[in-house]
Amino acid sequence: MNTKINTNSVAVVTGGARGIGFGSAVALAAKGFHLALVDLREEAVNEAAEKLRATGAQAEAFVADVSDFAQAQDVAKEIVGQDRSINVLLNNAGIGSSNGLLEISEAEWDRTIDINLKSCFNWSRAVVPSMLDSGWGRIISISSIASYSGGTVSKLAYAASKSGILGMTRSLAKELGPSITVNAICPGTISTAMNPKTDAEGISLGRLGTPEDIGQVVAFLASSDPNFITGQALTVDGFQYIT
Repeated sequence: MNTKINTNSVAVVTGGARGIGFGSAVALAAKGFHLALVDLREEAVNEAAEKLRATGAQAEAFVADVSDFAQAQDVAKEIVGQDRSINVLLNNAGIGSSNGLLEISEAEWDRTIDINLKSCFNWSRAVVPSMLDSGWGRIISISSIASYSGGTVSKLAYAASKSGILGMTRSLAKELGPSITVNAICPGTISTAMNPKTDAEGISLGRLGTPEDIGQVVAFLASSDPNFITGQALTVDGFQYIT
């Protein structure tokens, strides 16, 4: 797989319509993976898949609620039913949360945990059987530097959900080795529609990160090269988290 990946090898990207998800999909397509983009926004995910196909990549769009266990199972079954093997999962779908303990509602807490954390369980559970059948797999989850910094005072649910991803990553790495590696990426401030911040103050490299910056790391972890990297959280923040 260092040179050319079998075109039956599928990389599933949740939240693949925009931002880090789409940037990572572009990088994975360059590695030769067949892309399965999953997103709740039908028009956006179809447009994203079409953009990839216009470059010569193989890409399909799936409309699904990532927090719904049954929908994850259905998408995985549809992909495998096409005689394809799911070898890469990028758990990327996520939302922000802007309230602290005394302001956040139970509904906002539950929604943040469901989309940011439960979705990682849903999709890992759905695709791992295919990885085990083929004897090779990569699970990569997008966490955040908020997982260890705690984020700002108004990011309680977000920080909790992203911290949970790290615990899940380490537990799955123990469970699924040696044929499947499981890692997380902790981005710093990335310039996306979800995060319109433009101020790079406090970032050593003097700029915000881009979806392409994260995509390069995703593509590396998805390849066959890092055979001895698992259970890890890679910080990609331009040295933003400085103690």
